[in-house]
Amino acid sequence: MFTFCPLQGALSESTASQSLLELDGGVKVLVDLGWDESFDVNKLAELEKQVPTLSLILLTHATVSHLAAYVHCCKNFPLFTRVPAYATRPVIDLGRSLTQDLYSSTPAACTTISQSSLSELAYAYSQTASTAQNLLLQSPTPSDIARYFSLIQPLKYSQPHQPLPSPFSPPLNGLTITAYNAGHTLGGTIWHIQHGLESIVYAVDWNQARENVFAGAAWLDGAAGGGAEVIEQLRKPTALICSSRGAQAGGRVKRDESLIDMIKACVSKGGTVLIPVDSSARVLEMAYFLEHAWRQDASPKGSTLRSAKLYLAGRNMSSTMRYARSMLEWMDNNIVQEFEAKEAGPFDFKHLRLLERRAQIAKLLSRVGDHGESKGRVILASDMSMEWGFSKDLIKGLASDSKNLVILTDRPSVAKDGSESVARTLWEWWKEKRDGVSVEQTAGGDQLETVYGGGRELQLRQAARQALEGDELAVYQQWLVTQRQLQATQHAGGATALEASADVDDASSDSSSDSEDEDGQQQGKALTVSATMGQAGRKNVVLKDEDLGINVLIKKKGVYDFDSRGKRGRERCFPLAVRRKRNDDFGELIRPEDYLRAEEKDEDNADGGNVAAEDDKLGKKRKWGDVAKRASGPRRRGQGGKAQAAAEAVDGAAAAAASAAEAVEHDELDAVEDTEPEEPTGPSKLVYNSETIAANLRIAFVDFSGLHDRRSLDMLIPLIQPRKLILVGGSRDETMALAADCRAALAKDGDKAVDVFTPEVGVWVDASVDTNAWVVKLADPLVKKIKWQNVRGFSIVTISGQLHAAAGASEAPPADEDESRAKRQKTEPSSAALAPTSLASSAAPSALPVLDVVPVNLLSATRTAAQPLHVGDLRLADLRRAMQGAGHGAEFRGEGMLVVDGSVVVRKTTEGRVEVESVGLPVAGGARRNTVYAVKRAIYEGLAVVAGA
Repeated sequence: MFTFCPLQGALSESTASQSLLELDGGVKVLVDLGWDESFDVNKLAELEKQVPTLSLILLTHATVSHLAAYVHCCKNFPLFTRVPAYATRPVIDLGRSLTQDLYSSTPAACTTISQSSLSELAYAYSQTASTAQNLLLQSPTPSDIARYFSLIQPLKYSQPHQPLPSPFSPPLNGLTITAYNAGHTLGGTIWHIQHGLESIVYAVDWNQARENVFAGAAWLDGAAGGGAEVIEQLRKPTALICSSRGAQAGGRVKRDESLIDMIKACVSKGGTVLIPVDSSARVLEMAYFLEHAWRQDASPKGSTLRSAKLYLAGRNMSSTMRYARSMLEWMDNNIVQEFEAKEAGPFDFKHLRLLERRAQIAKLLSRVGDHGESKGRVILASDMSMEWGFSKDLIKGLASDSKNLVILTDRPSVAKDGSESVARTLWEWWKEKRDGVSVEQTAGGDQLETVYGGGRELQLRQAARQALEGDELAVYQQWLVTQRQLQATQHAGGATALEASADVDDASSDSSSDSEDEDGQQQGKALTVSATMGQAGRKNVVLKDEDLGINVLIKKKGVYDFDSRGKRGRERCFPLAVRRKRNDDFGELIRPEDYLRAEEKDEDNADGGNVAAEDDKLGKKRKWGDVAKRASGPRRRGQGGKAQAAAEAVDGAAAAAASAAEAVEHDELDAVEDTEPEEPTGPSKLVYNSETIAANLRIAFVDFSGLHDRRSLDMLIPLIQPRKLILVGGSRDETMALAADCRAALAKDGDKAVDVFTPEVGVWVDASVDTNAWVVKLADPLVKKIKWQNVRGFSIVTISGQLHAAAGASEAPPADEDESRAKRQKTEPSSAALAPTSLASSAAPSALPVLDVVPVNLLSATRTAAQPLHVGDLRLADLRRAMQGAGHGAEFRGEGMLVVDGSVVVRKTTEGRVEVESVGLPVAGGARRNTVYAVKRAIYEGLAVVAGA
């Protein structure tokens, strides 16, 4: 059984991706945790209900539309961190960098408390609770984000893995997941899920074409037929889940040339080009391409790009580029060859300048006005939606000049409520072309179109924090107390999973040891705040004894008795809150302060000049630069005042030399001081400041999304040959058009049409594999001859028999069945005599055809028809290991070829066939003959040979 439900992104303009797969036995797999720039918590409401039933989580891309809600779910959904998550290493690292950039750029990502939860407090604060709105949840710290992403288990490409289920999941029964390269982003994944008879390929947002940084998707086998066949593992799945949202046709070369021509046309006139990009995944392709374009064009004198400056603005861009430099093996082969041929790496920039502070953006925007500069600039800034990040600040400062140009590189999404982002508004203007079009001729003869803004009003909303005061603060505190009480009740009075206060330790989420009964009982309850507020939000937010249950014995004073009669599970045992000790990979955590010597304790507690700084205590990390400074500082023992002064002079000279070197290498943007106001760190609410500007700049669009186009879908889907096709991740029009084309293309290969599903958001579809099962009765002589064989947890056997129809079986039953039927008739004479007609009518539908042994006169005919069946999948790596263990020499040569003892070659074709070829070399003593037999014997031992019964 396989059912599928899209939670976000189906038949809509939203790019957010979130899907739920339910397999046989109640196994639920969540794929992706996408969000959009609205950060609407209501879009995660259905996911929150499904958390107690999830088995595992799979992540595909390190983008906002696939990953942005992961940290929010970890922090605010109980039990979510106990669900195992899997992704590739680039998705984990770049996703962490993206999330840190997101939460540091806008407070809207923290999300607000739902108004329905606050309305429950109206009994205590009738006048304030209704007016208290947009109260922010606590923002996760960088350490929290790093800890949540460290829970994700990394996988490599083409590595079959049997995941571990969550504690409250049913058994996975041999579920296997395999990641394949999807292109589009670094570490992007096509997931292959194998479970029983189901073979599911989840391929959303992939790109078959090679790019500058990213290799193409791993659909085709490059070794067989010039890449004209789909690889065996992804061919003929029982269900293919594919995205219908694609890119424009045209190819990478044309795309790159159009972008460079537009940049040259703008910077030659002294304008500034703003390109909104994401802050983790696709920015690598854009940054690499522009850096190398500057290197190629900046060498001759008088070139257009030589005088232009290139910037990359984002709060966490240095971390993203540092991760990219360590992941060259995940990129295209050209990147690896470039790294091996040159001393500098592909992401060691010479022309691209990183900006990570808002003050640097303000200084960059003020340069033209202060110094009268006319040089062109190209600025890549996060984010693509222009709703958060530095791109919003830049569009505000560049919109007034018609020489400036904003280039959109992807089709922006639209929220479900119809609200449009700044990028979407500009994209709609580009499609309308209401205020005229500027057409320029390139050197290659192509025409470049840029659309004038025409001074139209563009509304910008800036999100900010505001500290809570007065009654709003009281409402927030009362709400926080209620959540702690509710979650403490649900977790047996143990530690709470709510991380809204700093005194909650990391082990709180692991403090409950729920049994299977309790997990089953909790699945029926709502584990979320919004669903349980109705039980505890009455009577001044004080929980009743019925809500506390058996926890009343430890939560309420003076209560020593509890009626456990008729109760089940937790209600029958005395509650005991057990806090587990905090452990890491090396065992129980050690507190360094417990092992201080007496003189060290006295030194730390003294009030003199030898008081240890906070960073000098044991267990605290120190920076390399601080170590040298402190070694020469007042705590340095054994030196007099002259030596101390000399050491300080040396340190000062070194610091001056370092600053001089940096000044030569960089410009005044590094010296600017950041003057951002400090945001409140305590309880706060979200406020929006709206501003309307006149947009006189020009707008252009170059499709740099790196997604598959319609031609790739039309070519690959018939080659994949899925039994079921599910289309998600696209607008309604393009999804329906692609579904009609796929029905027509897939129906040509056979008489039966392939089912194509286009589900709505929240609608379940049944895409189970089509199987035909018949129930027959095995005769006893046939059962005695059956020999079962175990293959990967299944017992299988092939049988050859003669099938007797139900009527024929009743006329001439076997001897043993005849005797047993006679005995039953003798023991039940009354029932047969009372209602012979009813017995005959009821026995007719229950009569089963009987499969009996083949008669002797037909054995010679069946022996030639019944051939042995080899079941299993032989891996050449396993064969190589087996041959080496048997004393033979085995090594891989070429593409998918194993050579044993230098004379026997073993190949595996794309259809899964194993070919053994012996090279006719003159070997003394018959060693070659023995090698051939040894190889074949090892192959047969790795397979299950199922013969006819």
